[in-house]
Formats: sequence, C-alpha cells, structure tokens
Amino acid sequence: MREEPAKGILNEEQPDEQASYAPLADIPPAVNTAGVVQSIKHSYWTDGAGYPLLPDEQPVGTVRDSLYDLIPLGPRELKLINTAPFLRLQQVKQLGFVYRVWPGATHARYEHSLGCYHLAVRALRSLLLRGSAGGLDGMSISSIQTLVVSALLHDIGHYPFSHTIEDLGYPIINHEKVGRSIIEKSEIATILERDYQLSPGRVADFIDPPKSGALHPDDELLSHLLSGALDIDKLDYLPRDARACNVPYGGVDVSRLLSSLRVNRDLHGERCLVVTDKGISPLHSLLHARQEMFDNIYWHHTSRAFQVMLVRAVFDALNAQTLTGEQLTGLTDAGLLTLLSSDTMPESSRALAADLELRRPYKVSLEVSPAAGSLFRRLEALFWDAHRRSYVEQKLAGELAEILQIPVANHEVLLDIPRPEKWEMDVWISFEHPPIGMKPLMKWVEATGLQPDDLARYEHHQRRIRVVTTEAVRSAIRQQPVDDLLLSIIERLI
Repeated sequence: MREEPAKGILNEEQPDEQASYAPLADIPPAVNTAGVVQSIKHSYWTDGAGYPLLPDEQPVGTVRDSLYDLIPLGPRELKLINTAPFLRLQQVKQLGFVYRVWPGATHARYEHSLGCYHLAVRALRSLLLRGSAGGLDGMSISSIQTLVVSALLHDIGHYPFSHTIEDLGYPIINHEKVGRSIIEKSEIATILERDYQLSPGRVADFIDPPKSGALHPDDELLSHLLSGALDIDKLDYLPRDARACNVPYGGVDVSRLLSSLRVNRDLHGERCLVVTDKGISPLHSLLHARQEMFDNIYWHHTSRAFQVMLVRAVFDALNAQTLTGEQLTGLTDAGLLTLLSSDTMPESSRALAADLELRRPYKVSLEVSPAAGSLFRRLEALFWDAHRRSYVEQKLAGELAEILQIPVANHEVLLDIPRPEKWEMDVWISFEHPPIGMKPLMKWVEATGLQPDDLARYEHHQRRIRVVTTEAVRSAIRQQPVDDLLLSIIERLI
C-alpha cells in the first residue's frame, strides 16, 4: 500500500532552486475541487493521485547529472526510467557519430531526457510561484503532470544514432510517432494509467500532436514549453552537447530565461507563453548557440560522412527486404551495426557497417555551396527522394569506375545533403514598463528587429552538399588531369 506523502510548505525566503519544506497540517491545498491550481500564500501542490505535483518536492531518489548536478526523482519517475524502453535510451547516442570526431560526445538520449524533465519541473515551479501574476492559476493539474511526463518521454521513440535514419523517409516514420506507439502500448502505458492517472493517448498527443482534433487548451499552452521557438529541449541539448564536445559554443543563460517566462494574454485575449524583456538577451543567445553548434558540430564533414554511410547501409537493407522499419524501433546503436553486419544483409550494408565500426569515414571529394544556384537546388531536391538519391549515387560510381579504370562499388560514392533547418521565432515579449515607442506586449520581430529570415539566410549560406567517397576513390579522382571531373558527371545526371 502506497504511503501518503506528508504535507509541507515552500519556504519562500529561499531561492527557487534551494527551496526547503516544513510540515504543515492546516494550510488548505493549492488545488480546488475542479482540479486546477489556485493561488494561496504558502503553496503545497498535489496532483490527482495524491502525489506532490512537482516530483522534486519529495524525491525518493536522485541522479547525478553533468549539467545540473542532482536531478531529484519521485517514485513514479523512477518506475518510468526503469522501464525497458527508457533504459534503451542509454545505448542511443545523443549525437550519433559525433563521438568519432569529439571522443567525449558519448552521452545518450537517456541523460538528455532526464535533463528535459528537470528543466520542465524548474519552468513549472517558476510559473506556479507567480500565482495569478503571470503564473498558472486556473491551469489543470493533469496538464501540468502531462508536461512533466512528456518531457521525460519525448525521445522514447528515437531510432539508433538519433535523427540519422529518419532522413530516409518512408517506410521510416518519425520518432514522435514511434514514441506514440511505445507510450500507448508498452509497460509505460500501465504506469501512466495506474500511477499517474493519466491517459497514455493524452501524453502521446503532447509529444506527437494529432493533425485533426484540438488538444486540451491547457495542453496546447504548455506543449510550447516542450516543442517550439523556446523549448526545454533546446535549453538542454545545446549546453549538454557543447560540454560533451568541450567547445565554447552552446552557452545559454537557462536560469534567467526560465525566470522570465510568464503566462499572458495575446492581442486576441488568448492565453500564451511570453518572455519578459529580461529574457530577450538569453533568448537571443539561444538562437546563436544553436547556429554555432550546427556550423561547428552537427554539420562537421566527418560526422556527416558517417551519417550518410549509415543511411545508405539501412536503405540497401530495407530495399533488399532483409530489414524492416519495425525492426529498427527497438534497436540500440550497437545492435543496429551488428544486424547490418550479419550474413543476411546485402554486401553494401555489410561493407558500410564494417567501415563504421572501424572508423573509416568517407572523404569529401566535391563540395557544393548554395552560391552554385540551380545545381545546388537540384541536388538539394534529392534529400526528399531516397530512391532517386541512391540511383544518382550508383550512376556516379559506375561512371567513375569507367573513367578511372578502377573498381568502384556502387556504395562507395555517396551524397551528403543536410536537412534544411527551421528557424521559428513566434515568441511574445512583455514589458512591465515599456520604453517610449514600445508596447506592453510585442512579437519578437517587433521587439528586437530580428526576422526569422535573418537566421534562415545565414543557415542557407552555411549549408554544403558534399560528394563523399572512399579514400581510394578520392585519390584516383585527384590524379586525373580533368578539372571538376565529378562536377561534369553530376551535371549530366541531374
């Protein structure tokens, strides 16, 4: 039988992150009979199951984290992170093959998920303590709990090596939809229903919003904390990735940004999450941290080469029907490479898997920038068509073999086409005392003068499409007297 949690109050004289609690029997609860938060001077929040609403109020365990030191966990959170689907995330690297360039980048989706959960709790406490002054008064308790759980489970459906395989498209579905299936059908569903009294479908909707049918209004509001222009996902992975790679990028003032969060009304009277003017600078640094990490880490040519090698190995296995999309969903990084190396796989998949295992990256033989105009755009279009891309790669290999008079396997010439990134800044900025000429509530563009196109334009100019080959093929190409040999072949093919 579960022991009832003791009642307590928040010691409001201490800073938020160092809050302490003292027993108190007679203070009324901070949840009314309708199951919504209401403001009282000394808050003690409980959810519908009688547990503390924020798990760190009465933790039963902690995880020591490289970013946040200690992450407190409640009894239900311990159950979730000890499920088989969540434990698998310990063997799925956060940055895929980046560790082949920066050996320290071996951190996994597991610790990132814990970090997002921790930031969700911090953000919620910051808002709850504000009561009716920009806080969560009137917010349904179930929505608050759904955010906490969703932050913990948001990456539960990731494939091995994180985002890499999703670039293939059909029959690979996105990891959010895979996560929905896990949340609704695995042991996680039982824990959500029995211990949290939450619908697994509602949690899945938070992570994978349905195309038809609106979310609960409170869920709609809080979901922007998990996915959007300002979200706890980026607030965790940028500093975490930068620290693991030991690079001076990715710095964000997370505490200041979370403390600047408010719930407000937009110009149409609808509730929205806003950032006060004190959050402008840290939000600006978040945008630039993300761009710096793409420029220096996520788009590094060696890491990208490993990614396209994996994509081609998986594509050929899928095409040969020796692998299915469903098989990929439960695999770890090591498990996938082992499977691709097995005798049942196509020769190309086995060869590429061996190169991945032994760190033999393909080398850049040609690089195309957006300044190339139509050539870049025609190559970029191949990102969305895996079959056409494979066809072009194989034709390139065949023509090179004929011209160079050396054996060139059809998987030894690959196209690296980075996914176009989205730069959204649909954020409201609030001013308690707006300067002359400014309004109490303004869109990011109005308040800062920065357009989303500014970052998108920079990102567009920084992207590169590369032809990567084995070292032997690249050496043979460079020995040819014909300038731009690869370029002339590509222009004929596309």
